[in-house]
Amino acid sequence: MQNKYYEMVVEVSDFKDEIESFLMDRFFNGIEEQDNKLILRSEESFDSLIDELEEYVKALEEIFNKKIDLNIKVIQKDNKDWIKTYQESIKPVEIDEFYIHPSWYPSKEGKINIVIDPALAFGSGHHETTKSCVKALKKYVKKSDTLLDVGCGSGILGIVANKLGAEVDACDTDPLAVKSTKENFELNKAEYNEIWQGSANKTNKKYDIVVANIIADVLVFIAPELKEKVNNILILSGIIDKYKDKVLQKYKEFDLIEEIKENEWVTFILRKDRNGQK
Repeated sequence: MQNKYYEMVVEVSDFKDEIESFLMDRFFNGIEEQDNKLILRSEESFDSLIDELEEYVKALEEIFNKKIDLNIKVIQKDNKDWIKTYQESIKPVEIDEFYIHPSWYPSKEGKINIVIDPALAFGSGHHETTKSCVKALKKYVKKSDTLLDVGCGSGILGIVANKLGAEVDACDTDPLAVKSTKENFELNKAEYNEIWQGSANKTNKKYDIVVANIIADVLVFIAPELKEKVNNILILSGIIDKYKDKVLQKYKEFDLIEEIKENEWVTFILRKDRNGQK
């Protein structure tokens, strides 16, 4: 552990949910909300993340023709084991028969226990989109289904699917996420076939189920490859309610069979039209 760490405080005048989702998709040490501010902490520099965030905000301004005030402040602080403090604030999550807990909590009898330590906050089970995806997997995954988890993050959705009997592949564009997924599969004695860095277009396989818990803009961008890889059920999440029509329009040849709403977040369960046409 280093003697110093960086704390980045982000304040934004609008599109806070979108910006938080954007950051969670790229930063894996946890994000704290405090007085309408987003606080990120890391022993590594935030330079590249700041560049990406500023570009994303510019894109939002162009898309919505609206000025967004973005204030970013980075402070270097003495390291007083903030990771330990953050970890102690993380509590177990119960989603149906799944009990998702950090390694320092005991397992719960009568539940399917999944251990996810909170270095990867997005995908620890606490976010609304993760909860709704777990519920969707429980309902639609059948034993021996093949499943691809796109944007696997911590690997939690692939682990849940494997516990339900699916044969799992996973991918993420971030090498740290791929590493974390591998570690968490091993920690939970779960099995995967393949995990790779990159997106769904790096495989020639097709799957019974494809799940992608990312953000609406990315789901729109990678729609062609997701549609190509799925044979039956497509689970899309990470969608803020006001963007749901935009996402559905890109997947209009699929049948919407269920929508799960958790606060302002929406998860879609789509089924491929067997005739190929609507």
